Parts: sequence; C-alpha cells; structure tokens
Amino acid sequence: MSEAKEGIRLETWLGVGVVVSILLSTSVILLASSDKQTVYSAYVTEADGDYQYQQLSEMRASLDKYTIANTMSTPMLVNDWREPHRTTLVIVAPEKPFDMAEAEAIHDFVTEKGGKVILAADSSNAQRVANQFGVQFFEYPIMDMDHFYEVKHFSGGEAGTQAPQNQTNVWTVATINQDVSQVDGLALNTGCTEENLNSHKTDNCRMPVLMRSPTAIQVLGPGANEAEDVRRDVKVLATASDSAYQDVLGTADLRSELNIDLGAGQTGLIIRIDYPGIKAMDINPGSGDRLDEVEVTGSIVFVANDDAFADHLWDLPTALVTGKDQCQSELVYADHTCWNSELSASSDWKGNGAYFAELIHDMSEQENDELSSLIKLHPEKFYLVFDESRHVTSTLTSPFTEAMGAIVLLTSDAWLKWLIVLNLLALLSIAIMVVPEKENWRHVFDLTRFRERPEKLDPGTYQLRVRQALMEKVRIFYDFTKEEMVHKSPPEIQAMIRDPRLIELAYSQNRIFAPEELRQLLQAIRRWGK
Repeated sequence: MSEAKEGIRLETWLGVGVVVSILLSTSVILLASSDKQTVYSAYVTEADGDYQYQQLSEMRASLDKYTIANTMSTPMLVNDWREPHRTTLVIVAPEKPFDMAEAEAIHDFVTEKGGKVILAADSSNAQRVANQFGVQFFEYPIMDMDHFYEVKHFSGGEAGTQAPQNQTNVWTVATINQDVSQVDGLALNTGCTEENLNSHKTDNCRMPVLMRSPTAIQVLGPGANEAEDVRRDVKVLATASDSAYQDVLGTADLRSELNIDLGAGQTGLIIRIDYPGIKAMDINPGSGDRLDEVEVTGSIVFVANDDAFADHLWDLPTALVTGKDQCQSELVYADHTCWNSELSASSDWKGNGAYFAELIHDMSEQENDELSSLIKLHPEKFYLVFDESRHVTSTLTSPFTEAMGAIVLLTSDAWLKWLIVLNLLALLSIAIMVVPEKENWRHVFDLTRFRERPEKLDPGTYQLRVRQALMEKVRIFYDFTKEEMVHKSPPEIQAMIRDPRLIELAYSQNRIFAPEELRQLLQAIRRWGK
C-alpha cells in the first residue's frame, strides 16, 4: 500500500512539474518580449501604432497565390528543402549578421540547386552573403539630391500638409530583367502598363520603386566562390542618380568633407544575379507525370533597402494613407525631378508590390518551357518562404529561439518537433521538482541535494553495522521474513551460520574487533553461502 501511494505522489509531482514549466516558459517569453516591437515580419498583423506600417504582412497577403511558408531556423537548411528550384527565400532587414556557413549555404542554394533569393538590407549584416556573389553594400545611407519624393504628414495636427523635404526618400525606376545601362539601346523609357503586368510581358518596360533611407550596392566582380563560374549573369536593375552621396554624419550637410560622393555607376539599388543551366529534377512536358531532368536558373536579388517591402510602401492604399503621393499630386517638384521624367508613358506608381510581384514571377520557373503545364499553370506549386530567423531577440528569449532553431535542425516533421519540445519540458520539470526524499546512503545521488555530502558514519557503529549485515544475509539466504528471523533462537542461528568467526561476531557482546579484523569479516560475509 505504501508503494502505491508513493507512485501516485510521484505522478502528481510530474504532472505539476510539467504544467508549471509550461506556464513559466510562456510567462518568461511574454515578459521578455513585452517591451520589444517586432518589425519586418510577414506574420504581424496588429502591431501598435506606426509599427504596423513596418511589417511585411501586406506582401504576404498579396502573394498568397504561392504556397507561403516561413523559417525560424538557420539558412543552412535551405538545400534540404523540397523543390528548391521552385522556392523563393525572402530575407528582409536581417537584424543579425549571417555566419560563413549560412552564407555558403545560400550561395549553394542559388548556384547548385537553382533556388531563388531576395535579400534586402541597408546594413552590413548581409555582407557575408554579398561577398559570396561579389557584391558590396556601402556602409552609410545615401541622400539623392535629384531623385527624392515628397510626402505628406499622415498623423497629428499637421495631417495632410506637406512634410519637409527629405533627400533620403529615394525613388528609382527599375527594370525586371534588363541592365539599366542598356536603357537607351532597349528603349526602356516606357512604364509598364496593366496589360504588361497581366500578360507578364515586362522585358522592355520599367516601373517606379520608392525607398526610404537606402544604402547603395555595387558589383565588384566574381565573389568568393565565383572565380571559375562563367554562368554568372549580372544585371543592375535600378540605381540612384549620379548626384547621390553617402551621408556619413547623418546631417544632410553637402559641405561636409566626410560625405562620400558615389559618382556615376556606383549607386546601385537593385542588383540581380542569375545562374542559368542548373540541372534539377521535375516534371517536363515529355515525361507525363514522371520526374525528369530539367534545366533551371538560380537567381539572387540584392536590394539596398528593407523599407521597400514594408507595408507603407508595398501596398498603394496603405502608401497613400501614410502620405506618399504620385508625381501628378499638388506637391511641387520645383527643385528636383519625379519619376515621370524618365518614363514616357504609364508613369503612375502602383506601390512597390506591383514591381516586386512581377520580379518574383520572372525569377521563378513559371515561364520555363521545360516544365510541364501541370507545374507552370499552378502558382501554388511554387513556394515563397519568409525568413523570420534574422530578428534580434532579447537576452531572456534568446535561449528559447535558439533551442527551437536547434530542434528544427534535428527534424522538419511537425509532430516530431512537438514531441521533442514536450520531452524537453518533461525533463525540465523532473529536474526542478521536489522528489520524495531518499535514504542518505553513500551510493545514493539525489539531484535535489547535489550540494550536500552524505553524513559521515560514526566509527563506533562500524562493528554494529557489520553484525547487522551478517544477520540480514543469513535471513535472505534462508528466505525468512523479518518476523520469522526474530523468533529464531541463538543455537538455531549458530547452526545456520556454522563459521566460528562469524558466530563470534554475531554473539560476542564484549569483544571489540579492530578495523582490520572487521574488513576480513566483511570478506567472509561476502563469501558466506556460496
């Protein structure tokens, strides 16, 4: 009966420990995250105040024709994803730098697997990845004295009135798949119309793209892994004007000698690098519904600004609410130009979403003639993966996010991931709960009392303990209960023991044995009965 009660008590403690650990973990995460607002997340839809305009939720919602997913783990796993040549990884505003293994994994994803990547940053956090492809991010934001756009106040008492000019609000006119240095030769001075976008015939037109405080990027030459790669096809899709400069001090002071004039050809804003001729397995028109080898193109696009994807610039209605205007607005572009100066037709800005949605379509394999129509005509068979792992977490939540990343490294199966989490919680609860107190004997290691040493034995009790050990072994050998052993007479017990030395130990009340004698008697007790 006592053992059953002990079992019930232990199970109760286990249950209480699991519940407490779950509540404690959840509370710590909520408490640690309560003072941090997440930005540039595709899954935050109700952020406080202006933070909602800095999310990517409008981008995710507008591109829901694709299969949308996210990754909370390291980009080292990208090469294990299914159909990598039909997957676009979107990394916007990395708040912590990539390590070398992650950068190399992204490079292999593009150049070996045919994957697609969009990497948008205005800091050096993306530089290790850029190095793999021979691209350089400049350190400071740029100011463009010619290509900046006007905005209105959208909150407070001045709502609807013109805001002060800000030359870090940079506009550009971007191509989809042509280098802007070929604008004159390709007559790319026409804006993309709705008809162009609906039919995806955008090779010979350009579209306005707005940015806020971008840096600049430049193609330096073959990257860290590009020395022998002749497939590399580089296109600069958009630039700032030649008058743009790096604002080192952040003061917009043109007279400062510290400011860096970038000059012609050094003001890239969007760079696309393609790797055609990659072999992948997929369904092609000649194989029915069987897998066959097809030729795909890996692509990576570097964007020198993360705000270009944020809600307040992605979606046109949201942009208008937050004060962005068209060139034809009542705002006067007296001392600088607007994007309609570079486009002969269809110069209306449709929100950045119109441009990047077309760019994603062009990068994907939806126009690949080697793919079966069973694939090409079904956008849901193409994957858009938002990288949510680059956000900085607080000191308290970091262990939890790192642990989740480690679990994802072990398995991508949803059930197995939760099984691992629950097992970790169970182990944690066992470690922290108060277990029933055990006998404090030398061979017992109690987790709840690991700082205590066992109580030292009184040397005066050694002989008594050896005698008790002898009598216990005799009882067990003859299969007596404790009660039966008590009723045995001394002559009966002596007859069972038979060894004179052990009989003397059991019944000599006045004899004091030396420690060496006790050690010899212990050896005799071990051998007795064999």
